[in-house]
Amino acid sequence: MLAMLALIYWQTVVYATHQTDETIDAEITGLAEQYRQRGLAGLVAVINERSNPERGSSMLYLLTDQRQHPLAGNLSRWPDLEVEKDGWMRFRLNADGQRDGPHIAQATSFVLAGGVQLLVGRDLAENVAFRNRIVAALASSGALMVVLGLIGGIVLSRRALARIETINRTSDRIMAGEFGRRVPLKGSGDEFDRLAQNLNAMLDQIERLMAGMRQVTDNIAHDLRSPLGRLRSRIEVALLEPPSTERYRDVLQQTIAEADHLLATFTALLDIAEAEAGSPRGRMAPLDLGAFARDLADLYEPVAEENGLRLTVETGPGPIEVRGDRHMLSRAVANLVENAVKYTPSGGAVAIRVDTDGAMARLAVADNGPGIPAAERERVFDRFYRLEASRTTEGNGLGLSLARAVVRLHGGTIALDDNKPGLKAVVTLPLAPMTEAA
Repeated sequence: MLAMLALIYWQTVVYATHQTDETIDAEITGLAEQYRQRGLAGLVAVINERSNPERGSSMLYLLTDQRQHPLAGNLSRWPDLEVEKDGWMRFRLNADGQRDGPHIAQATSFVLAGGVQLLVGRDLAENVAFRNRIVAALASSGALMVVLGLIGGIVLSRRALARIETINRTSDRIMAGEFGRRVPLKGSGDEFDRLAQNLNAMLDQIERLMAGMRQVTDNIAHDLRSPLGRLRSRIEVALLEPPSTERYRDVLQQTIAEADHLLATFTALLDIAEAEAGSPRGRMAPLDLGAFARDLADLYEPVAEENGLRLTVETGPGPIEVRGDRHMLSRAVANLVENAVKYTPSGGAVAIRVDTDGAMARLAVADNGPGIPAAERERVFDRFYRLEASRTTEGNGLGLSLARAVVRLHGGTIALDDNKPGLKAVVTLPLAPMTEAA
């Protein structure tokens, strides 16, 4: 603001000074022309006419002879002039047009033929008054701008503090246990609204995570209670019965099997936690997805033959390179193949297909078993969630959860679709860069 006001003042003063200089130069040019045309007598007549007080002009004239005796003009005598650097001279005037008065005059002089001297100037009182008015106007404008700026600053700061106080109150209520509270939005779309949206999204995510943790905790407690109860009951019954080595051996074998099931559950939970936390990048390496699928099929082919199933593998021409952790991908895809083999009836078929789709590699595991209803295909990825038809079979409901966590770790997606009949699980992973694959 100060810079702007200073620029306005400087431009105004420069313009007024320039106008004064041009006026004096134009007057000198005109008088010189009069002198050439009409001579000294004509010049005296013109100067007397132009310096007549009735005209109310601010112009100053003085024509003198060689001895500086006044011949014409509105100055009584030749003033003591001080020549400035730019060639202009300034002196003071009183009310009668005399030097050393309260007014400042600006003038220039030159010598005409015959030694006659001519001084032409202008009273700068109007310029000074105009400059003072400009200063007063700029000062009042500056004061008004300061007042308005302070008022605007106070209003804006109070509005900002009010929005911040709203966020603080909401945070206090959430910390007090009202987890359903959210920061209200004004609908203006400003920075505070965007901040409130981000905070609400964060709170929603935290609430979902807390709900998931509660659900996982409940599921773990439920799934561990039954096998632990069976363990205790089996051992207690064995102790109550008459001592028998064969009976004790049988109870111990059943106990070991139950303990293996519990260990498998905890191992799956740890693998899911590792995948969701992010596997170390050092374990990521280029991997031929086609060869990976064939190795996995060789592993499950005896199980498929034992169940009366036909297990096939189809891969595209050439290697299909992805970057991943072979061990974790094996755990994920093995769960898909194992589910397909487990739930496909005898005489059915399980097919593993590997191909590409643009910049993504695709691995599909398809079967012609009972499939999964469309409404349940997303829920089966939740931890410990099992369909009613599969509750009597072995498993802990963590296989698909682990598969999704591993695939997401590798930057891919996993989806379940209808195979008509049966189920098709499709895993998509980013192809490895060409330089890395080479």
